[in-house]
Amino acid sequence: MASINTGRVIQGGLLAGLVLNIVCILNNSIIVGSRLKAEQLAGHYLAQPRLPFLPVWLITMFLMGIALVWLYAAVRPRLGPGPGTALTVGIVAGALMGIPDNLAQAAWGVSGYFLPTMWMLEHLVGCALGTVAGAWLYKEE
Repeated sequence: MASINTGRVIQGGLLAGLVLNIVCILNNSIIVGSRLKAEQLAGHYLAQPRLPFLPVWLITMFLMGIALVWLYAAVRPRLGPGPGTALTVGIVAGALMGIPDNLAQAAWGVSGYFLPTMWMLEHLVGCALGTVAGAWLYKEE
């Protein structure tokens, strides 16, 4: 069994992280931006974060991208290389990342279903596209 190519995991992971960040920014500025602002004005969400959110989020998404490509590299020997495997890894990771907390927020939160649903879809789409993009750069040693 070939070992995981760490350099390519990092390269592909940074590309995957870029895709995750782009999907996130597009979703939160174009699709949910006005609704989120309204919820902030209604007092359902803070107007200002408790921590330096943007840099922390951007870095976290790049780390998630690296983790996604590492997962892809780890399952390649069993599921085979290619976009199908990458898509599978991305969808599973996106579901694990996006469904539990957003389901709880939809059930218990005061903002309704729209924001948690869109954030869940953001994770699913972002992880799927990011893993496929990162896997495109990944090659075994």
